[in-house]
Amino acid sequence: MSTPVLDIAHLSVRLPEGSDRAYALHDVSLRIEAGRTLCVVGESGSGKSVMATAVMGLLAANLPRPTGEIRVNGEDVLAASPQRLRALRCMTMAMVFQEPMTALNPIMRCGEQVDEVLRAHTALDATARRALILAMFERVRLPEPERILRSYPQQLSGGQRQRIVIAMALILKPALLICDEPTTALDVTTQAEILKLIRELQQTEGQAVLFITHDMGVVADIADDVLVMYQGAMVEHGPREQVMRNPAQAYTRTLLETVPGLTPPAPRTLPPGPPPLQADAVGKTYVTRDWMGRKRETRALDGLSLALARGETIGIVGESGSGKSTFARCAARLIDASEGSLHWGRDAVQGLGESRLRPLRHRVQMVFQDPNRSLNPRRTVGQSIVEGACNFGSTEAAAWRDAEVLMDRVQLPRTALHRYPNQFSGGQRQRIAIARALACKPSVLVADEAVSALDVSVQAQVLALLRELQKELSLSMLFITHDLRVAAQLCDRVIVMHRGRVVEEGATAALFADPQHAYTRALFAASPRFEFRADGAATTTENQHRV
Repeated sequence: MSTPVLDIAHLSVRLPEGSDRAYALHDVSLRIEAGRTLCVVGESGSGKSVMATAVMGLLAANLPRPTGEIRVNGEDVLAASPQRLRALRCMTMAMVFQEPMTALNPIMRCGEQVDEVLRAHTALDATARRALILAMFERVRLPEPERILRSYPQQLSGGQRQRIVIAMALILKPALLICDEPTTALDVTTQAEILKLIRELQQTEGQAVLFITHDMGVVADIADDVLVMYQGAMVEHGPREQVMRNPAQAYTRTLLETVPGLTPPAPRTLPPGPPPLQADAVGKTYVTRDWMGRKRETRALDGLSLALARGETIGIVGESGSGKSTFARCAARLIDASEGSLHWGRDAVQGLGESRLRPLRHRVQMVFQDPNRSLNPRRTVGQSIVEGACNFGSTEAAAWRDAEVLMDRVQLPRTALHRYPNQFSGGQRQRIAIARALACKPSVLVADEAVSALDVSVQAQVLALLRELQKELSLSMLFITHDLRVAAQLCDRVIVMHRGRVVEEGATAALFADPQHAYTRALFAASPRFEFRADGAATTTENQHRV
């Protein structure tokens, strides 16, 4: 029998004293052969990312030393020195992290960061390295590779930053590729290209892939084997067809049943009242200058108009870089639009000075795509949540009571209020960010990929929570997403954007039933679809593997 690329035997990782449970991982064993993909699924906090970081030798310093074995190409990773681990990374094993902004250096250009990998592990000259980087940028579908090469991470969209991280991991064709939610920030068309690229590398290089995801459509598309985890332990492990068609465990079945479908519910009757958010011909042009002072203009948003009714959810979908997040930030007055008008209720806020805008800010609150950047690492979760409410007149005691209720609603223990953001998984941090926005009791919630980091069961809970809050508070939502299934379940209307322009809009049920624009149809064609029927069968679209 050939040596597996990754061989984990009885791996356990203890948690520090005072944690909610004893183990982050307990007695985990698995093998991945060359050319095969193991998809790991489970709720946030199930130990998926801990396992991945243990393989890479990147566990947090406050965690006790793991017990068990981790072997990559037969080499004992747990016994390797720091120098040997550095040599193994990128060449033998590489990892794509969930949150690209924390994986990239904000003061280095993107090209320099990928070049750093090549300089550390190859003898290529500068010209050859540059050509290799540009070719990889094209393979991961980055627009204008020359411009991206010179850009800093904060000048790119979330999806573009994730593609930089993917390019960095793939460029030396490692034997083991560990992907921790690598397509979370990507639109469906780019996701399809990335998954295709990973499969091509497996076929040509015999790569083994450990793929952590909460998207069952992705699992159906890319997995050879599936591992289901819960609270650090293995629940179910087997071939894709067996686990997804006929799951043996109730927890696995629950995960499959909570995957949202692409069929929108019946239209709702909205409560009466004036629109709490209205935008008219809002546009945004970014202006930058090169080292010679020459001006460069980038048109990110071109004349978007909408009226968000009371209690309504409007979804904005489109590729990374289509202008979705730019409009969200303009609508929340986090950046100033270049032209157009914006109203919060009856108040015109476009061009309003900060001193006059500040008392109105509680009306429009935002949940960002990357919770690690939006939460202050030096403040406890409770301090972050109560801060906004206190700023708008609530007493600290009342704000704290509301924070405890919000913890219950987003499925986190109340003890989480006394902990810091870095003590939570990515999905748990996103739930904290949602609770913080709701603490200000807004009339409009602008959610920029607010559930993209959540596993399917928690995603279903959060979507149900948002629907409940809408009903109770007549809350309006502007929902930015690349997940068409989420848009189908939550949004009353959908706006489709491409390259800064609106290409199609309409009621969700009508648009999903009969998309008119070619770009909208392309989004549907590229979206991985998965349905788990009551009889236990699982189906995918024609362009996916049959399960």
